[in-house]
Amino acid sequence: MSDLLFTTVILTVAFLIGLMICAVASFLITRWDKFVSTKKFKIKFAHLRKPLFFLIPAICILTSIPFARLNEKITPITIHAITFYVIAICSWLLIKTVSMAREAILNQYDFDARDNLKARTVYTQTRVISNIIIGGIIVLAVSFMLMTFSSVRQIGVSLLASAGVVGVVLGFAAQKTLGNLIAGIQIALAQPIRLDDAVVVENEWGWIEEITLTYVVVRIWDLRRLVLPISYFLEKPFQNWTRNSADILGSVFIYADYTVPVEEVRTELGRILKESPHWDKKVNVLQVTDATEHTVELRALMSAADSPTAWNLRCETREKLLEFLQKRYPESLPRTRVELQKS
Repeated sequence: MSDLLFTTVILTVAFLIGLMICAVASFLITRWDKFVSTKKFKIKFAHLRKPLFFLIPAICILTSIPFARLNEKITPITIHAITFYVIAICSWLLIKTVSMAREAILNQYDFDARDNLKARTVYTQTRVISNIIIGGIIVLAVSFMLMTFSSVRQIGVSLLASAGVVGVVLGFAAQKTLGNLIAGIQIALAQPIRLDDAVVVENEWGWIEEITLTYVVVRIWDLRRLVLPISYFLEKPFQNWTRNSADILGSVFIYADYTVPVEEVRTELGRILKESPHWDKKVNVLQVTDATEHTVELRALMSAADSPTAWNLRCETREKLLEFLQKRYPESLPRTRVELQKS
């Protein structure tokens, strides 16, 4: 048998064996997915089918090359190319595995529930940590790929040996990146912020929409996006309105004349809150919090389930209190008194 024919047969047989192994793996994956579909913790191994389809035949071909009758010059090139390919597919398989585990964990929690504090905690930790792992996999894969080229490895070693300044420069250049990476880990563990937290940063109010390894996206109430470095939330003060729970107190200030009947306004506030679907029936307070030479300051304090609901409740209460004073006690609205004396 000629060398070409023998090599073709060996590689073809190795490829077919790889396909057979893929078929068996696909069958086992299907059976396993049906088994875990009845369980609470579901891991969809079907995501691994495609990477395994590209990986297993390549490994079979790589292991069969020493038995093939290839030219001595072609053999190392072929092995190098397949090794390069296998490293890339292995990194793809690992990334798919991490994504699959992340999806299985997140599926256990309802992020859209009203009381989603636990879900936001798990979402934040899982997403940040999985992004760090995926980033590490990519860095390792690129490193292993470059190490397969002897020329690149030698150039890198000679550069580091002859110019230590390069390492210093790279260290300073990567300082911000490493700082953000460490900050991302701290955010995931300490959790000063979580996904969907209501926060006030840079005098802007909004929700945490996305947390990455290097930056955080805040969705502002008017649908603008504020992008901040992740280290910002460890280095600067900010307000987190949903740190321990989503419920929040809201206040409405009314300025009226000294003749305003406070008790009637207090009664009206109770009626407004009872009729409002935004009130959570916890806090209902009206107080005179200040008095100037012209007006008195009335503060209505109320509670709501979350910050958007509190905003709607405050606007509704302010509007109805003003309407109440205009209709029932117009003389109690702010006024300026002038006293005229005969000379």
